[in-house]
Amino acid sequence: MSRANQVRAAFREIPSVDEILSQFSHVLSTAPYPLYLKTIRSVLNDVRKDIQNSSPIKDISTYTLGKVEQALNTVSTLNLQQVINGTGIILHTGLGRAPLSTKLVGDALKNVVPYSNLELDLTKGKRGERTQHVESYINSLTGSEAALVVNNNAAAVLIMLNSLAEGKEVIISRGEQVEIGGSFRIPDVIKKSGCNMVEVGTTNKTHLQDYENAITSNTGAILVAHTSNFKVMGFTKTVEMVELSALAKRKKIPLILDLGSGAIADFHKLGLPYESMVQSYLKSGASVVSFSGDKLLGGPQAGIICGKKTLIRKIHKNPIYRALRCDKFTFAILEATLRTYLTPTDVQKENLTMTLFNRSQAELFKIGKKIVKKIPVKTVKKFGVEIKKTEVEAGSGSLPLEKFPSVAIVFKGKIKASELSRNFRSAPNAVLGYITGNRFHIDLKAIPVSQEKQLFSSLNSVLQ
Repeated sequence: MSRANQVRAAFREIPSVDEILSQFSHVLSTAPYPLYLKTIRSVLNDVRKDIQNSSPIKDISTYTLGKVEQALNTVSTLNLQQVINGTGIILHTGLGRAPLSTKLVGDALKNVVPYSNLELDLTKGKRGERTQHVESYINSLTGSEAALVVNNNAAAVLIMLNSLAEGKEVIISRGEQVEIGGSFRIPDVIKKSGCNMVEVGTTNKTHLQDYENAITSNTGAILVAHTSNFKVMGFTKTVEMVELSALAKRKKIPLILDLGSGAIADFHKLGLPYESMVQSYLKSGASVVSFSGDKLLGGPQAGIICGKKTLIRKIHKNPIYRALRCDKFTFAILEATLRTYLTPTDVQKENLTMTLFNRSQAELFKIGKKIVKKIPVKTVKKFGVEIKKTEVEAGSGSLPLEKFPSVAIVFKGKIKASELSRNFRSAPNAVLGYITGNRFHIDLKAIPVSQEKQLFSSLNSVLQ
């Protein structure tokens, strides 16, 4: 039989789409039906290619059904799933940045389903404004006159510039033209906002006189961008916010601050690395400040804008705001997060981000010992399991120069670190760790108490 005839004969052994649908009807109920059809047809195409490429297949029907079952199971599984963050990085962008407590989210979402008063004033029976649900909290915690919330801090910067300086010049230091994750570049954002960027100073030194010399009748604003992911060290000079504020007031132009991380808690008094609070920047004279909801605040993805009432109201009236505003779920979780801040030094445990930051190395060491003690001695020896002190970063560009003392469970056995990493990612409760010195680490800093049982389950599953 010719090769062409062999291929045609093999093709006839491939089950039809209808046969497959009939056999797997019991699993076709958790995703859109057209997606299942597309998946099945894709698998059949792959099988045909395997046959054409002369791949040895003993039982084509069984082979095909096996590949279809695997593909359909993947489609039937939710893409978003809970993971265990063993990287030690609390604000891990790839894992959703600020961790959220199950209780906080659960209690918050009860208030928005099936319906809520998102844009309804229940007292007056008239249409309300969604930001009012959180504005009073933001104002009281930051000392601002008014506040507005959009979907992230990049959106906040864009709408601030567009609202306050469109068609005009925006002055910024050369040392602050930063790029952060996802190719978010300050010069590009200024351009997209409809403003013209005016650079002053140098990469390492910018003086007050540089700003003053650049101000013209066409100056719309002065922008200060927090360097976030890096620090210029050594021979440097920046202008203090108080000085810059005095200049901006004298010239009657707004001083806009892209703060990025935005701390509400007093990290220094909590025994954590120092970070200036949002409130301090407003006290120093910033006209409007923006920061992220899902970084040091510990809430959902959001861009919080706060400052002078006249400027906030102007930003609010911008038609772009409707495209950038947040939904009911974001506002519910943000309100719950803001309510955890009783004072800058008294943050409720439901704020999981602050709870994790506050855990000491000694506490983590005890947790590590408790987990390893449950692992059979033979397994500990086989995988070279031990507990080691580590240092981790905050993540997401927050506190870029600071390290937090932590503890990790380290594996230094004969099995390759890359293989262990892959096995832990594939565990029923996926665990993300890191490799250093050809050793796999599961750091405990970012693993809450509520996930310790899941972690132990994954350890049992992988270390068999």
